[in-house]
Amino acid sequence: MASKGLGKGLDALMAEVDDVDISSSVNVKDENGVKVKTSVSLPEGIAADENGTLWVNPSLLKPNPFQPRAEFNEDDLLELTESVRKEGVLSPVIIEDAGDGTFYIIAGERRTRAARNAGLEKIPVQLRKYSDVRKLEVALIENIQRADLNPLEEAQAYYRLMELAKITQDEVASRLGKNRSTVANSIRLLKLPEDMRKSLVKNEITPGHARAILSLDSDTDMRILFGKILGQKLSVRQAESLAKEMKEGKPSEKENTKLAKKDERDPNYVALENKLIEVLGTKVQLKGDFDKGVISINYFSQDDLDRIYNLIIK
Repeated sequence: MASKGLGKGLDALMAEVDDVDISSSVNVKDENGVKVKTSVSLPEGIAADENGTLWVNPSLLKPNPFQPRAEFNEDDLLELTESVRKEGVLSPVIIEDAGDGTFYIIAGERRTRAARNAGLEKIPVQLRKYSDVRKLEVALIENIQRADLNPLEEAQAYYRLMELAKITQDEVASRLGKNRSTVANSIRLLKLPEDMRKSLVKNEITPGHARAILSLDSDTDMRILFGKILGQKLSVRQAESLAKEMKEGKPSEKENTKLAKKDERDPNYVALENKLIEVLGTKVQLKGDFDKGVISINYFSQDDLDRIYNLIIK
């Protein structure tokens, strides 16, 4: 993903180190972009060459505690490893002193992993000091610019930034150069039940499917729509159309015929059917009475069948 629409982008959030010499006289830009010259003592484990570039062994680097990305594509990492093995790490990794002889990776975890896999003993770095909010913000923007986050990771990162910085969705959108609706729609994904979240991460459903599901008020309707999306491979448009029909209470032609007939069953029997629908999260029909009958349970995919099976077994 390009950086368009992300405000000033990643560089605007980072002070840049340059002109570091072996006397430890360092020219830096502060967070306001103003150059200041200061004398610093480089932490143990970091070396500066004659050009002012800082180097560190990648074994001393550990993940940013505020890294929003939980999963890394192994195929992409293999490709990057081969590139790093041939060309080295061309863009410095942004790090922060952890105070225990190691360093946090603020931006550049994929490059660091690739460097380790390639067997490199040193990589270029830029040393920074950020607040917790800035750590998350920098890592979030880097990942969004590279389209490296899955929809759920992105939603969790937006929400975590709101909580950590105590800011609104509007302010998150403004800081990251995103539309407010983009941030709001993303955060809504966190309301999905756990199994639907997993399907989203595995690309079995898209954020568009998820929004259609979340537009429904009833947990049962959400479950039914989810099952149909998986079982019938509904497009986002089809899912939205079906969700609209479910919200408006428009039954199918077959259901219209059924509803035209008065339900003369025992009210307690009908209540039992409704309870089964609520618990199993799918369409259930009871045919008969309390003494004898048939239970019909709908499922829409193997995963949906497994889910219902596990509910019944429990």
